[in-house]
Amino acid sequence: QVQLVESGGGSVQPGGSLRLSCDASGFPVEHYAIGWFRQAPGKEREGISCISSSGVVIHTADPVKGRFTISRDNAKNKAYLQMGGLRTEDTADYYCAADNQVDGPSCSAEHYDTWGRGTHVLVSP
Repeated sequence: QVQLVESGGGSVQPGGSLRLSCDASGFPVEHYAIGWFRQAPGKEREGISCISSSGVVIHTADPVKGRFTISRDNAKNKAYLQMGGLRTEDTADYYCAADNQVDGPSCSAEHYDTWGRGTHVLVSP
């Protein structure tokens, strides 16, 4: 069964940190790019950061540059999003997704065809 499962979300105060994990199973994740996306209430889904199958960071969105870091461990079938300096505007549901890279490296959501169910991040004083 092809599956991505996110974990690590929760409630944190502004300035705090969280590390999100994405566990992959049922497919050869080492051949797939992994992306982290988020969607806040009333807003469109936003690509946060994506990493190629070989570990090259494809993209990091401007609002999180210098604060969020994507990484992966193919041996463990995992990807991570380390988030620091969290702000209230980072509150959202965070999703990881996998892209088979047929069309080359991308951080566009339409290229990602396997998605997790998401984990919620709440940044509040």
